[in-house]
Amino acid sequence: MSLENAGFQTTHPSAPSGASSAAQAHELVLVYPAGLAGQRFELRPDLTFGRSPDATVATLLHETVSRRHAVVQRGLGGVLFLRDLGSRNGTRVNGARVTAPVALAPNAVVRLGDVLGIVDEPSARGFDADPVFRGSSAAMARAREQLERSASDPAPVLILGETGAGKERVAYEVHRVSGRTGPYVTLNCAELTAELVESQLFGHERGAFTGAQTAKSGLFVAADRGTLFLDEIGELPLDLQPKLLRVLETGEVRPLGSVRTHRVDVRVVGATHRALSDMVEHGQFRRDLHARLAYWEVRLPPLRERRRDLLAWLAFLLGVWNGERGTHARLELLPDAAEAILLHAWPDNLRGLSRLVHRVAGVAGSSEVGLDTLARAMPEVLAPPHGALPSSSSPPEQAASDVEAARESGGALTSRARPARDELLAVYEALGRSVRATAKHFGKDRRQIYRWLDSYGIPRDSEPE
Repeated sequence: MSLENAGFQTTHPSAPSGASSAAQAHELVLVYPAGLAGQRFELRPDLTFGRSPDATVATLLHETVSRRHAVVQRGLGGVLFLRDLGSRNGTRVNGARVTAPVALAPNAVVRLGDVLGIVDEPSARGFDADPVFRGSSAAMARAREQLERSASDPAPVLILGETGAGKERVAYEVHRVSGRTGPYVTLNCAELTAELVESQLFGHERGAFTGAQTAKSGLFVAADRGTLFLDEIGELPLDLQPKLLRVLETGEVRPLGSVRTHRVDVRVVGATHRALSDMVEHGQFRRDLHARLAYWEVRLPPLRERRRDLLAWLAFLLGVWNGERGTHARLELLPDAAEAILLHAWPDNLRGLSRLVHRVAGVAGSSEVGLDTLARAMPEVLAPPHGALPSSSSPPEQAASDVEAARESGGALTSRARPARDELLAVYEALGRSVRATAKHFGKDRRQIYRWLDSYGIPRDSEPE
């Protein structure tokens, strides 16, 4: 669904999109304006972006793009950089003006004039009409493939993802695709006390506890031949976990206060925003239950890892907002506002994006969304993402020579500010995941690199000191 079809309009309608190049390691996917959205360009050395119809140029037919606007260059370890070619309206990567070549890391936001694109892995699948996996990002394609592999199997599924990422939608999709004929039943493990969770799950006999005036069969029995979704399963009390494990292994439920068991056929789908493997190591979650729940895993990436899909979700949520109210709000995204939305970290994920739609669409008498509108409706969107600073603009030639010098001579480099996560990861990977070489590249002590890696959640290899 385009932004215009859902009520969004862009300020610079452009000519029809061109053909994309063959997919390789990474590509630039245009997401704004709507007239260019969906165009994909394979990122390779010497690829030039511009308005020129020359066969050697990746053509962007937009009045804010110069005839030869920017070029891709290769640096050390195959890392690709983007260099501005003296364009009239400038080039930006992750919100920072490109004055010297900048590394192109996955999910980087690239702006050429008023044209916006996202660096992503190639994806042959798109889900533009899918309310669960909307968009075409490689991360969501992988999640969909994980779901499809797991759906028809009766074993449990564990859905991992941040708060607001859409885990509930995915859980229901597992049930729908599975073809199970029974009902879809849900329980949020964080909402009830331990006693009530046990009663809700397994049922109880009359008089089993104070207030149990009648017998109750429980959710496992209610979900027979269907699916039981246990949301926030990481909050399940430790003393109840062996009982859940027993049901998963035997298919039998024993209500509280009863000596009898009931045979059930239930597919369990669990979801959590917590790292259960870490909880296991700290004794906060049973290892055997985690192993039983995680026969299949579906990792739902946060919005910041699927920026390619952000504007598609924004359009969809505007359509939902209109449908709930019987309205036809049409909001016009200005380039700066579109860039700010793409750059925001969205810690609340789809809930945060939905809140933005509600606030912006509710502004009476205005269909234009610029930075001033965002500042009034949701000022946090304009704040720099937590822990992110503009990417380094070291030229690829300088980067290569810097690292070679660091490798061979041990000489210190000029100290630099903290890099953005994507740049740090790109350099770390290019240098063979060597903390020592990465520290010398950035002119920092190795302990600082360890702190950066840990703060960004980047797994690090052990390395002799």
